[in-house]
Amino acid sequence: MKLSTTKPTIIKTASFFTNLEFSDKSVVISPMLDSNFGKEIRIAFQEGQVMKEHKTKFPITVMTLRGKIEFGVGEEMFVLNEGDVIALEGDVMHELKAIQESVVRLSLHKSDSVERVKGVLKL
Repeated sequence: MKLSTTKPTIIKTASFFTNLEFSDKSVVISPMLDSNFGKEIRIAFQEGQVMKEHKTKFPITVMTLRGKIEFGVGEEMFVLNEGDVIALEGDVMHELKAIQESVVRLSLHKSDSVERVKGVLKL
């Protein structure tokens, strides 16, 4: 019996700008990728839209792909321009506000959920 030397490869791709939608009513949260080690979420903000203060028990990474956002942590406010990224430990309250129309990449821990992120909008 001959053993195969070819390993199965699973490749997933996504574009944060394909099928991009904004809403006047609310921030638009779209799951992009779900892998064995994490989840990638797209968040589309109209200017002035906010994700109110919230937290997750897992670490996150947030990157502004387009536009400009304010990322508040307690009394500190960080302005994230296009290409800027911020990492946050779990259990830290934070808030996001779009200074201009923005597209944000949210990287989640594998054990976190898109449903939890969408639930932030209901706070």
